[in-house]
Amino acid sequence: MEPGIALPALEALLDAERLEVLGGFSVADGEAGFPAGTRTLLLLGPKEPGFWAHLQAQPEWAGPDPVDRWSRRVIGRIACDLGAKALFPFGGPPYHPFYQWALRTGRVWESPVRLLVHSGQGLMVSFRGALALREAVEVPPPVAKPCETCAAPCLTACPAGALTGAGYDLSACHAWLDRPEGAECLGGGCLVRRACPVSQSYARLPEQSAYHMGQFHR
Repeated sequence: MEPGIALPALEALLDAERLEVLGGFSVADGEAGFPAGTRTLLLLGPKEPGFWAHLQAQPEWAGPDPVDRWSRRVIGRIACDLGAKALFPFGGPPYHPFYQWALRTGRVWESPVRLLVHSGQGLMVSFRGALALREAVEVPPPVAKPCETCAAPCLTACPAGALTGAGYDLSACHAWLDRPEGAECLGGGCLVRRACPVSQSYARLPEQSAYHMGQFHR
């Protein structure tokens, strides 16, 4: 693939794998924390509808850690085709600072419960990887934070009181999931994430949320 790809062409390439650009930003020359020569960083995540069915049809699904192994193969190949570097939120320590990178995009923010919230995916946002490009590529522009006009149902949605404006009580969360009452969270996804109005407009399947909850609570 020719260097200097435009964002629409890159989005078409990602669409074939049911991925999308969730945000990006320019990187200053020599800025620390990025591969040498990086001028643009793009954060990638699942594109719904269609991502979950596509992922389950891939060869990695039959083995261990299918989501991460698929991400490495697919995003790694795309990066090689572009002459870029693939970066991932897993595989550490040390870990790349995806949380801080997301905040730089102007399309992802810290929510009232401190989880990241995305302009289009709400609290269901997840990152499968990032592309560190050597070219200056147009990035999606900043948008208004949805929480500014939201009643913040996320603050009171956790039945265990484990996820609030004060932060995340991991032990309380796992304890709740061990109880019969926790079946709704395990089977359909975190109630806090689901309470977000933006999350509700995002076509993520309950089966996908159930899979990740099962991985989290095993």
